[in-house]
Amino acid sequence: MDSYGKYDRPVEIAEGVFWVGFRDENTTLFCNPYLIVENDQAVLIDAGSRTDFAVVMMKILQAGIDPGQIVALIYQHYDPDLCGSMPNFIDMCDNTTLRVLSENSNTYFLSYYIHRDKYQVLSSINEHNFEFSFNNRSLRFISTPYAHSQGSFVTYDEKTRTLFTSDLFGSFSSHWDLFLQLEEACYTCNDYGNCPKGKTDCPLPGLIRFHQTVMPCEKALRHAIRKIKELDMDMIAPQHGSILNKKRDIRLVADTLESLNGVGIDAIV
Repeated sequence: MDSYGKYDRPVEIAEGVFWVGFRDENTTLFCNPYLIVENDQAVLIDAGSRTDFAVVMMKILQAGIDPGQIVALIYQHYDPDLCGSMPNFIDMCDNTTLRVLSENSNTYFLSYYIHRDKYQVLSSINEHNFEFSFNNRSLRFISTPYAHSQGSFVTYDEKTRTLFTSDLFGSFSSHWDLFLQLEEACYTCNDYGNCPKGKTDCPLPGLIRFHQTVMPCEKALRHAIRKIKELDMDMIAPQHGSILNKKRDIRLVADTLESLNGVGIDAIV
């Protein structure tokens, strides 16, 4: 099976957690929507762009979920690559209890994606004490301000200890796979352009370049990474790039990002 064929259906990455994204071979910025299923209800995180809506919806159906079973759409910031399909999902879910959840400062911008008569679906995580439960499955929201927007946050699934990090831990990936693959040599390598194994597809330069480009400054990135490192995580599922599912890899990447220089405005001033 080729690399595309592996990802033409939803992939269960943890118990009840499905990657429902799109493997686009013509881009270096891969987008990863995630579906969390608990019994007869589901939550969709960072659902994707308008152009990806049909693929994402197809994979939700393939995961055995009817749109009416989706009780919440979570948007961890307001960029169109994760919010563009919001009006499509609101219409398709046709659920009177549906909530569009985001941080308070994001909801103002999210309102521009939907029709005025649907504004009532918008709900602030601040008013929910940064928690949301469905069918006794608990999601916890952790604020990561200015990483990269004012209202950015990450979502922690307590059942699987999976952290959905949106743009944090994202990457520009020329050789993309759903899961990050690091080798022993990666832990001692200090020259990402000269792999001791002779590989040309080291994932770390893409991670570094992404954060230097997308994050506004070193201070905001370090603050976010330090908050994340306090959590007990088995997996990091970013909106861009690849999933980290080994604790040792999570530590290495987190330490690399925490010490990163030349981020955003700090590369100029």
